[in-house]
Amino acid sequence: MKSNLEHSEAAAIFNKDVKRVDWHDETLWFVREKRDKAAHQIPEWELLRETASEIKNNVLSNMHDYLLEFESNAQKNGITIHWAADADEHNKIVHSIMEKHGVKQMVKSKSMLTEECHLNEYLSEKGIDVIDSDLGERIVQLRKEPPSHIVLPAIHLKKEDVSETFHEHLGTEKGNNDPQYLTEAARLHLRDTFLTRKVALTGVNFAIAETGEIVVCTNEGNADMGVHLADVHIACMGFEKIIPQRKHLSVFLRLLARSATGQPITTFSSHFKTPRDGKEMHIVIVDNGRTTQLGREDFRSSLKCIRCGACMNTCPVYRRSGGHSYHNAVAGPIGSILAPNLDMSKNADLPFASTLCGSCTNVCPVKIDIHNQLYKWRQVLVKEGHTPLGKTVAMKGMATVLANPMVFDFAGKAGRFVMKNMPVLVNNSLNPWYKQREMPAPPEESFREWYKKNAKESKDKKDE
Repeated sequence: MKSNLEHSEAAAIFNKDVKRVDWHDETLWFVREKRDKAAHQIPEWELLRETASEIKNNVLSNMHDYLLEFESNAQKNGITIHWAADADEHNKIVHSIMEKHGVKQMVKSKSMLTEECHLNEYLSEKGIDVIDSDLGERIVQLRKEPPSHIVLPAIHLKKEDVSETFHEHLGTEKGNNDPQYLTEAARLHLRDTFLTRKVALTGVNFAIAETGEIVVCTNEGNADMGVHLADVHIACMGFEKIIPQRKHLSVFLRLLARSATGQPITTFSSHFKTPRDGKEMHIVIVDNGRTTQLGREDFRSSLKCIRCGACMNTCPVYRRSGGHSYHNAVAGPIGSILAPNLDMSKNADLPFASTLCGSCTNVCPVKIDIHNQLYKWRQVLVKEGHTPLGKTVAMKGMATVLANPMVFDFAGKAGRFVMKNMPVLVNNSLNPWYKQREMPAPPEESFREWYKKNAKESKDKKDE
């Protein structure tokens, strides 16, 4: 997933297609507006957010007990529980289950955890054929691209792009961009997959400690189709998916779809509690850095995330830079506070891909203080030495200038002189600001000079 490009570099490539950027921005803002309308229809919306936040806070403070309770109850239900310390162990567990059954094919519904663990690539190397059954996921899989959004995986693509992809891989009519025609083609393509795959993998939206069951939320029903026709169901989850009791589920289900797409509820909210007769059900519970994040006081609340994508839909940076510029399974503001925990060095650029406007925090259904954590991650990354040397030196130089009034005054005069008399020294490609903007006209005097002059004139008038 990690490219050689930092966020700003990848975003610059995305921004070359101005019309697509504008369309991407407007489409996601439309989803944000749908979220607002749905939220405003519920008088107790803020109470729901606060309740969900407190439930998740309780889980984070008692994670050990809830996980053991969930494991015990799930095992009583006949489910096999596996524990994975990291992505590699998770992938090996999934592969071992398939090897046990001698299966070389899998149908998979949406799971951001498996994207995080790069399961598809791992299984492909082992000779396993994996078909993503979520329509958006299947589109990007055919294009050999990662999802760009956790709810809308192909949001960066237009119908014309999908038409070309389906013509190439599914043999659809070239140039036919009708969404209904393309959807029907995908349905026919996936039907054989559902009927023939003996192993189905799903993600987990919520895992209920009280009952040992899992809940999977989809709009297409693809998770249900895959599981009900397979002999083996593998469900993969990060341990933060735990909620204490079944009654708490209603709080999250009312928040999830409204925050994600503006729907009252997802079309399918499927409960899986026991394997069917003669079938198997496995749940793989994954850490992969989550324990470390849980131990970070300033960042532990990021584990409350229910993967609704609301922060992405509202973020002005994400909307105009695209999900792939974040080079991680989870993009946008929430991804920018989760990724540095996995690898500070590789993801040091992401917390800086933000205006810190706070819109992400305002729409988060579980009230994660995302913009505050972005700011705190910047401080951590600077202290740990993960920022570019040039930026570090520049900031130290700026601190020296701002801390010394005489130096500040001299620098201001010098800057105004250069901009006025030698503009070529600042109006060039070496100046990052100038690459995207016109430089402002230099003022005749600084604010301090203006203030002193006017204060003196005012005093003189009073003395008269």
